[in-house]
Amino acid sequence: MQNNVRQENELIDIFCSLAEIPSPSKKEEKVIEWIKNFAKENEIQCESDHYGNLYLKVPATDNSKKPILLSAHMDVVGDASPVELIFDGDYIKADGRTLGADDKAGVACALLLAKEIKNSDIKHGGLEILFTRDEETGMSGIENAEFNRIDSKYVLVLDADKLGQLQIAGAGYTNVKVTVRALKGGHSGIDIDDESRLNAVKLVCELINHFPQGVYYKDETGVVTSCNIGAIAGGGIQNAVKAIIDDKVNSKDYITEIVDRSSTNIINTLAKVSYSIRSSNLQKEQELKNIMINYIENFNKKYAGLAEAEIEFSVHLMPFEKSDDDFIPEVHTKASEMAGVKNSIESFHAGAETHIYANNKNKHGEKFIPFLAGTADVYNMHSAEEKVNYKTLLKGYEVLKNFFKIYNN
Repeated sequence: MQNNVRQENELIDIFCSLAEIPSPSKKEEKVIEWIKNFAKENEIQCESDHYGNLYLKVPATDNSKKPILLSAHMDVVGDASPVELIFDGDYIKADGRTLGADDKAGVACALLLAKEIKNSDIKHGGLEILFTRDEETGMSGIENAEFNRIDSKYVLVLDADKLGQLQIAGAGYTNVKVTVRALKGGHSGIDIDDESRLNAVKLVCELINHFPQGVYYKDETGVVTSCNIGAIAGGGIQNAVKAIIDDKVNSKDYITEIVDRSSTNIINTLAKVSYSIRSSNLQKEQELKNIMINYIENFNKKYAGLAEAEIEFSVHLMPFEKSDDDFIPEVHTKASEMAGVKNSIESFHAGAETHIYANNKNKHGEKFIPFLAGTADVYNMHSAEEKVNYKTLLKGYEVLKNFFKIYNN
């Protein structure tokens, strides 16, 4: 079964060859070498940058048309141990480890398209490909990419996990820290009747009870902006934490350990809370921030002279905002229809390499307009049960090839 499928389908053979090469994040050397050899054998331009990212190019045959960039990452979740593939009906999986279809499905599709376009008579504006390192653990590959090499304005990041997906926006990530300080502490027995001695833990609970939690805004594409509390800490825990460290306690439940050891005879003066804000729309994100800031200001007026609160925002990842340019979604819809695939135009509530592209420019000073596209149905991603439906991978490539032809029509 395995040999027949690989022999009959060049795309599947390319994918399997890539998947059989372990390439954990920042240890992609072997797969980089394989891609370079593939490019050399097929006379495709291929260069690496200072960080090890690969740039492939099929030059334009019609300079009146615009180039397009395909992007995918070469690293996978997992280690450097051997990968043994298993064909199970319509599925390809690995024996007891992550398959790496994320994102070698995208890499395989881009490589085969480059080979076929190179040997075709299609009039086109050029095909550019960027294969990045270390997407899974920190996106350091794309962050170190040399965007001044790239002519294209439009980017298809081939890294979604469902056939037909075209994701047009993705949420950024902002960390939020809230601190409440009571100005006078005390002993919970001796000073409990002093109304000027407020408890910071009680105060922070009062404050955050007003903050939004969960979905703040969504539209027809999905969740746009959300807010989530991550942790709350305060009160008489400092001595408890120190005791746990000093005693070298090894526990599966440090929260219970801390609470059990915490002091309860203190009128607490300090409490801190962490939040995350995810949003693919900066305007909606700012609306949410303003709500939180407003509650902080009201809190400080109410407890002036007794307690004070502050809030700090730090951007971890800028959002990938929806573009007003609908050209790529229109082309993708036509390409999918030609392949008999129902596409899905949507947003997603997480980070990807699209976010880095969306906030950078090409060699001509144009802002990139990226999209996250799916080339196959990938299941149980990042787990030992990960598998890909190879028939959907074939369909995904058909969509991609149709897309390139329509784009250059």
